[in-house]
Amino acid sequence: MTVNVRNMARWCALGAVTALLAAAVPAVSASAGLPACPAGRASTRPPSTPAGPHSPGACRAAGRILESGVRLARQEQTDFTPSGYHHLGANSAGEWSGVSGRISVVDGSIRPGSYDFVAARFMVKRDLGGGNIAWLEAGWAQTGWAGPLRQHIYTFNTNTHTWQFYDQYALRPGDRVWMDLHSDANGMWGAWLWWDNRWNLLTAQRLPIGQSAYVEQYVEVHVDAGRPARIDVPSVTVDNVQLRPPDGSAARYWRDDVPTLTGYGPGQPQRTGGFCLNWVNRYDTWTAGDCIPDTSDQGATAPSPNLTDLSNLSGKNPNPATTTSATQPAAQSSAGQQPAAAGPGTMGTGTGAGTTGTGTGAGATGTGATAAGATGAGATAAGATGAGEEGTGATGTGAKSPGAPGADTREPGGAGTQGQSLLGGLLG
Repeated sequence: MTVNVRNMARWCALGAVTALLAAAVPAVSASAGLPACPAGRASTRPPSTPAGPHSPGACRAAGRILESGVRLARQEQTDFTPSGYHHLGANSAGEWSGVSGRISVVDGSIRPGSYDFVAARFMVKRDLGGGNIAWLEAGWAQTGWAGPLRQHIYTFNTNTHTWQFYDQYALRPGDRVWMDLHSDANGMWGAWLWWDNRWNLLTAQRLPIGQSAYVEQYVEVHVDAGRPARIDVPSVTVDNVQLRPPDGSAARYWRDDVPTLTGYGPGQPQRTGGFCLNWVNRYDTWTAGDCIPDTSDQGATAPSPNLTDLSNLSGKNPNPATTTSATQPAAQSSAGQQPAAAGPGTMGTGTGAGTTGTGTGAGATGTGATAAGATGAGATAAGATGAGEEGTGATGTGAKSPGAPGADTREPGGAGTQGQSLLGGLLG
């Protein structure tokens, strides 16, 4: 009976969020800071400065925002099963104050009126204990309940436990979007989009995770558990992925000398539910999507690091929050509980010329941290990889707020939207 009631509530929420929604009104707290972003087109050049309120032309998203309270209960995953969650990507084994990179946009075979979705995104997160995990994610998504025939820029945060879809940005398959997530000196986390050749602030959230957090980069596919089917996802390319160190130093590429968790053993193909990942250059350049007989992507090449490093905002003085465990957040969830976050469970052991780490935690089995290889810190560019080995551990990205769903629209900064009202903290 519980399952039936929950499913009925989910479908009621689905009908609500697919209705035409009124335009959101910008928060008052934001109006004194960044100007509203004008209508624009996809950027024609890569960013030349770090994301932040002081970057040239910086502005804030001010168009219509669809806020969806759809909450999907986590399913027990079985390899090569077409329904449920499927994750392809990597987690950092240590903490960072930000992540940025470029993600290509594709057209998946998402079914209208379903809980199917495909998302390509970055995330920052922390396990708060007691099954409570706080996070912010940003990227693009195509869902069965919010404009299934198009792709949306989106964010999701655990202050509101809702998806925010930004209709202001008209995406098309073939676009490549630059995303940035980072904290400021006060622990405010901002999600930024490089659009119209300027940095656009999507949301600012004061999360209880401190000034540094664990980082994810994933292509995530969910197939409606009530309507099993094959979902096709053309190859998504993620490249130019950089991490911001907690000490405020310049951003660096996420290479194989960075301790990393992938969910798979050394040399083991990373594949799930008919989807495959190919590491073109661990871990700053990769592709993920439908498996093909030869999973190598002949057209993808590692980018030459010819962009200005997206370093931290000037004046940043990080003071990362301490944690009680060296392990990654454990993935936990059940219907009606707090959301299960993306997070590897058992960090495992890693070997190599760099770091050897150990740790434990609850979560599905997977692979552990990548230690720095024989090539040392600062692995070579364009395709070069280190000689270290990966350990074994666990990974897993959880559901977004399992439990009774809901749907509403809120004015950014209005009553009931905790994070949106905090934009001023990042803008001052």
